[in-house]
Amino acid sequence: MKRQRPIGGSLRKRGRVSERNQGLPGIPRRRPFIPWLALGLIFVPCLHAANSEPLPENPRLISLSPSLTAIVVALGRGDTLVGVDDYSAQVVSQVSTLPKVGGLFDPSLEAVVALQPDRVLMVAGVDQQSHGDRLERLGLSVEIYQNERLDEVLENINRIGGLLGREAEAALRVASIHAMRRAVHSATEGRPRPATIAVVDRSPLYLVGSDTFLDEMLEAAGAENLGRKLSTGYPRGSIEWLIAAKPDLLLDMTPGLEDARTFWGRWSSLPAVQNNRVLSVEASRVSLPGPELDQALRELAIVVHGPEIAVAIDRMLNRTTGLWVEPQGQMDRSRPSVPPTVSTSSKGQARPAGTEPHAEVGAP
Repeated sequence: MKRQRPIGGSLRKRGRVSERNQGLPGIPRRRPFIPWLALGLIFVPCLHAANSEPLPENPRLISLSPSLTAIVVALGRGDTLVGVDDYSAQVVSQVSTLPKVGGLFDPSLEAVVALQPDRVLMVAGVDQQSHGDRLERLGLSVEIYQNERLDEVLENINRIGGLLGREAEAALRVASIHAMRRAVHSATEGRPRPATIAVVDRSPLYLVGSDTFLDEMLEAAGAENLGRKLSTGYPRGSIEWLIAAKPDLLLDMTPGLEDARTFWGRWSSLPAVQNNRVLSVEASRVSLPGPELDQALRELAIVVHGPEIAVAIDRMLNRTTGLWVEPQGQMDRSRPSVPPTVSTSSKGQARPAGTEPHAEVGAP
């Protein structure tokens, strides 16, 4: 299967989507999707890459991506932001009162220009590339970031740290994510690797494929991602394919709607259904490619292996580097030893809390 065209422009050509459902190619205007996965899923040439123009001491930034907004805030420079996209305002509590300049795919260029930013931060994609071109023609300085793979997300943290004079903080955040990845991998090594399907939307069915940061996180968390067999990126699947794949674990990140176990219970032949291993996962806690991927890795491992794995992960962290550095703030959430998104079912299986009914994600 060929690698899908970049999301954004191709998405609009193949079917108009609402701002609340700007996810993957072909998803019609119906309901909420995971909005930040709509950007950077498919590689496009980054024509605006690193911008060599120096910034003033107190720069004025506009971020048009929740992941980039979260990085700026986590590095302690939220004060540089003078405007954000609508989803950033919903996901990153620290910027909720800032001027909003529109959606991920259709920001108001007039609103952006009116705020007189020194730099506009965007994530690669056809639509955002087009907006970046137009903003540059209007005299603004634009910088575009890739965030499809984990190494690209970590590079973004370092790049923004360099942009804002927070290199040390960025390096510490990246080191914390690396340390957690090693600890999660070590803690889950030797444990059974459940054959897993991670669903990002049910209808049409879209899954986590290969060459994505979520695929890398599933691998580190000790899950065998069956979606790799379909394609790279976030490929469209079918119920027939899913049934034939026989997943032992089904992770459903679809926002809102019907409870995941009720929905997937229609297909009783699925091993995940038979063994009560259909789990709702709050997308805002694991799928944002931002500065809290250490927490996301830990929580994903707990979802895959159960709450008891948290003790092993923490032991590995303390045994190796002791690194676990809290970001200075991104989403409005806390992280106890066992995250509140995971509870234990009557059969002793880990499941995210709020799945009866399915909890809404942090952003529509």
